Amino acid sequence: MSEHRVPHAAGSIHDLVRKATHSPAIMTKAETIRLAEHVLKGGEHATEEEQAIARQAALDPEGVNAAEIALLGKCAAAKK
Repeated sequence: MSEHRVPHAAGSIHDLVRKATHSPAIMTKAETIRLAEHVLKGGEHATEEEQAIARQAALDPEGVNAAEIALLGKCAAAKK
């Protein structure tokens, strides 16, 4: 019997960043919003493009694609 893992909500911001950078296509709406809010809180480190994507993701998480989510993940990883 093979083991099937169900994607789950990331518990910490570290887990969320890892999920965003490695598999952004399976991020949930709640996770995308949480990541966007994290990027916006540290706005002085994010570029204007990253801030714009984060604002869009916070308002409409389904309106951002996997590449944009991965970019937010990389931005959040750089703040650590």
